[in-house]
Amino acid sequence: MIGIQITQLELKGFKSIRHLNGFKLESMNVLIGANGAGKSNLVSFFRLLGWMVSRNLQQHIGELGSANSILFDGAKTTPQIESKFSFQTDKGLNEYRMRLMHAAGDTLIFADEEYRFIPSGVDEDAGWSSLGAGQRETGLIQRAANNDTAGFILKLLKECVVYQFHDTSKNARIRQNWNVEDNYFLKEDGGNLGPFLYRLKEKEGEHYLRIVRTIQQIIPFFGNFFLEQDGPSIPLRWTENNTDMVFGAGQASDGMLRVMALVALLLQPVRHLPSVIFLDEPELGLHPYAISIIAGLLKSVSIHRQVIVATQSTSFIDCFEPNDIVIVERKGRESIFTRPDWETLKEWVNTYSIAELWEKNVLGGRPG
Repeated sequence: MIGIQITQLELKGFKSIRHLNGFKLESMNVLIGANGAGKSNLVSFFRLLGWMVSRNLQQHIGELGSANSILFDGAKTTPQIESKFSFQTDKGLNEYRMRLMHAAGDTLIFADEEYRFIPSGVDEDAGWSSLGAGQRETGLIQRAANNDTAGFILKLLKECVVYQFHDTSKNARIRQNWNVEDNYFLKEDGGNLGPFLYRLKEKEGEHYLRIVRTIQQIIPFFGNFFLEQDGPSIPLRWTENNTDMVFGAGQASDGMLRVMALVALLLQPVRHLPSVIFLDEPELGLHPYAISIIAGLLKSVSIHRQVIVATQSTSFIDCFEPNDIVIVERKGRESIFTRPDWETLKEWVNTYSIAELWEKNVLGGRPG
């Protein structure tokens, strides 16, 4: 049974997303589209949200370069970002909305920030509770200390986590040693993979063994992880078949590291997974067989958690159901997100795969 999820999203004025209005999200959402269509921009907004609920919005804006660079066609055209989230639970509907306005110093400040809860079975329109205006960081954190609804919504927003294991360069965090104590949640870039696997091995043995066996399916020469403490750290090391050598993260290929991180993320105990999981191009650098296994794991996870994936891989999208697909197209300057009308495409679906329909441009969002 899937837990808490985003049922509807509105987003205006962020990067190429001029107006995403009342967009419904399912338990599994696979975003497909051409290069530059705007798939990653939606994922990028949730990365910004993660920084915001950690009280680091201004730092993140600075790292992005400027507020002007993330406003649709710049601040002169679009002076603000608007968003609204709806989270449905058994008890009712939780909603949060905000407006981030372009301000002096080429940054963003909160022009409005509000939340509300509508109990199940109540038809009347509940009033919004204001968190004020003019603040540089979210007011949810302070309000959450003495308001149950604000605290619940803050928790939900923190449970929207973007994972991206693209950085496997020689200085990437996933290749470095990591403190053994920082092991409960896998970092968004897989930086603490060694300590994370160590905790699973010690505390969640069944899940750890499933991770090892799945990696062995994808990488036949892989033996097991070699997780020994080195001072305060646990280096990411492993053994291989037919040799007594121990290998370190510096010797791993990019694809091997991504496989390890993805499998560890998706096969950890469900209770430790965030409510909403975002993955940007998880198929990058993976063999088609590995892609099919990762897709299968994502489908299993989506039974319990909401999954939103951006991809350009035809092999990857053919692993999913038609209703999982979201087409992202660039029309003029803006990104448009739509779900195909599969009822009108019945005859096509009986003859062609989803990837073939995409390549033939029957669905729109044709690659390339």
